[in-house]
Amino acid sequence: MAPLLTAQKAYTAKLDAKGKGKRKADDINVDDDDVQQPKQKRNKQRVLLLSSRGITHRMRHLMNDLETLLPHIKKDSKLDSKSQLHLLPEIADLNNCNNTLYFEARRHEDLYMWATKTPNGPSIKLHVQNVHTMDELKMTGNCLKGSRGILSFDKAFDETEWGKLTKEVFTHIFGVPPLARKAKPFIDHVLTFSILDNKIWFRNFQIMEKDPLQPNGPPQTSLVEIGPRFVMTPIRIFEGAFGGATVYSNPEFVTPASVRSVARHARGDKYRQRKEAQEETSKRKVLRKRDEDVLAVSKVFS
Repeated sequence: MAPLLTAQKAYTAKLDAKGKGKRKADDINVDDDDVQQPKQKRNKQRVLLLSSRGITHRMRHLMNDLETLLPHIKKDSKLDSKSQLHLLPEIADLNNCNNTLYFEARRHEDLYMWATKTPNGPSIKLHVQNVHTMDELKMTGNCLKGSRGILSFDKAFDETEWGKLTKEVFTHIFGVPPLARKAKPFIDHVLTFSILDNKIWFRNFQIMEKDPLQPNGPPQTSLVEIGPRFVMTPIRIFEGAFGGATVYSNPEFVTPASVRSVARHARGDKYRQRKEAQEETSKRKVLRKRDEDVLAVSKVFS
């Protein structure tokens, strides 16, 4: 009996030793993992896309193109009131979005875009012109739906303070996070932002690694435009979300309504000048009219 008890004690001690050693090794591995793998910051940018009432078909197609290009966009229904922009940060919060792209249509022909960081700001108000959608352009370029794009900014953005702020906001809005829900792990197009004449020009290009005319030739990287394309004129930059103190105001911006008013006045000036010329002509004809002669036929044979 004694040898059996001695064998059992030895076996139990051996198992305890193995277990203790395993626990120590596990503890060492866990500590090493904690030291070697620091927690990475995750890019959680989500963009809310919505518009006001009264947008045209061209504006709606532009929004659909942006939704196709940016897989981290969440589209919402139209906002009924244009005067209640303070509701947009709450709507973005309900949709779990920290960026907002709001398209505001006026008079069914003017389009304004708000690019905003919610809920604390800043927000940029821009006037959108020369809109050309993908279906309208019919470009030869193409890219995978849901792929991520490279953001290319003109060096002029770094020369001004409002350019630096606009670049940062556009990076958050148009930069697709690598772990977005609908994003695919491919980069095959470039989104370019250029400044010319104090306007921001947006273009979208496909990255071609081979010449389509020589598919078996050497690799040659080139860019082919896809679309859409549009031009944005910065109007004002606010400190808060859809309001607050003015950080920047564009002194060269002229509203499209005032431009149309000047054009109407120019057409009215032409009409007024033409009528004045007609009145002067009639007055000259009256002044140049000669008096009736004594030997006129009407007086001789009367």
